[in-house]
Amino acid sequence: MPDLYIHNSYTRQKEHFEPLTPGHVGLYVCGPTVSGESHLGHARPYITFDIVSRYLQHLGYKVRYVRNITDAGHFEEEGRDAIDKVGEKAKLEKLEPMELVQKYTNLFHLGMRLFNCQEPSIEPTATGHIVEQISMIEDIIAKGYAYEVNGSVYFDVKKYAQHYPYGKLSGRVLDDLLATTRDLDGQEEKRDTVDFALWKHAPPEHIMRWKSPWGEGFPGWHIECSAMSSKYLGETFDIHGGGMDLLFPHHESEIAQSTIAHGHPPVRYWMHNNMITINGKKMGKSYNNVIKLSELFSGNHPILEQAYHPMVVRFYILQTHYRSTLDFSNEALQASEKALRRLWEAYDVLQKLQPSTDNNPSDAALDAQVKEWCAECEEFMCDDINTAKVMANLFELAPVINGIKGGQVKADAISAATYALLNATFKTWLEDILGLQPLSVQQSNKLDQAMQVLIDIRKEARTRKDFATSDQIRNKLAEAGIQLKDEKDGSVSYTIE
Repeated sequence: MPDLYIHNSYTRQKEHFEPLTPGHVGLYVCGPTVSGESHLGHARPYITFDIVSRYLQHLGYKVRYVRNITDAGHFEEEGRDAIDKVGEKAKLEKLEPMELVQKYTNLFHLGMRLFNCQEPSIEPTATGHIVEQISMIEDIIAKGYAYEVNGSVYFDVKKYAQHYPYGKLSGRVLDDLLATTRDLDGQEEKRDTVDFALWKHAPPEHIMRWKSPWGEGFPGWHIECSAMSSKYLGETFDIHGGGMDLLFPHHESEIAQSTIAHGHPPVRYWMHNNMITINGKKMGKSYNNVIKLSELFSGNHPILEQAYHPMVVRFYILQTHYRSTLDFSNEALQASEKALRRLWEAYDVLQKLQPSTDNNPSDAALDAQVKEWCAECEEFMCDDINTAKVMANLFELAPVINGIKGGQVKADAISAATYALLNATFKTWLEDILGLQPLSVQQSNKLDQAMQVLIDIRKEARTRKDFATSDQIRNKLAEAGIQLKDEKDGSVSYTIE
């Protein structure tokens, strides 16, 4: 097995990866908050860590990949009042919170299928693990690092920082945080503004609420990941992934509360992907530049010049190293579409070529170069999952393949063994690890499966007389050139224009 090196966000250096248990890897990735539809920025971490999981499996590891669904929780984000995103959105859409959660969880799963992301081993929900979260909070209180006020429980950051390196992951300095954190509503009951909520008292109007030793309430945001990761991966596990926007406060808080609960840090390697920006600005609602996945696939957004196939988006994301910023533009996505077509056409040609039967190549230099380009793919991936360099090598190989087809390169220029290596390289890297598919896949069973998910969501909406959602699904699909037809037997068919 080749040596894998990954950049550990906690130590800020590239480290040799050695799993806690030989042959096994525990991978936890922060999943979506299902209070709304996933957008382009959300696509990057899930595609990135799909690649990480695929590559670890390729290396021979048995991977337990846990990706949570955040369907409840009290969110504390920098410079903003803490809110319950699911509850607030449920009121706006006039749905039961779990109705809203199901709607957006289904849409998230649809997006992941279209991106050809493998399903995680376990996909736990915050609401399904309230007992575990309460138990962990009780443990933290018993150890003296949390306190209860008016039915809410807060983690004592200042006390923690006296004994542990608070801020090491994110690079934050506690004194600076104390000086710059502004007072927000509801913070007067905290001992310090930097303290974060483990549990919040539920006011009478709050819909989502659970019984606890401190009264009826609901969990904080950070505690769910600590509770679920330790339940399914153990008190110490190998890799924790997520976007860089989660470094603080979410992941920093995870480290603090897990360290107190278990007596040691929870994670051996922290991995963070960088952001997707638009004209240099982070994609976010506050900038009014969010592109939802359904808009991306349909082209129905003012920024977009056309609809983009999910494989084009996946290809576009993998062309840049996961720790580098990726700036969106129509030109970049259009270039990605052309590049993906070129690469796949070369792969199609390769599979149809009649290889040489001679193991003595007529062009020894070219034969050696092809072998080198193939071998380097493994080296690049072992060097902090460098998909960009792997793709660059596949593009180096494509002209050789096309040259053989066109006659510019002799058929016997490379040996039979090198032909076999070339075929194996494209199959392994393009399909198995990078997870790419030809653009014609939209005619395949995968689209049928994805469409069935949407049809089922529409049926559920019609059953509960939510005709607004039912009509929205039909209209959005029509905008994307897909027409639904309600058949007499109650089934639903579709046609692509």
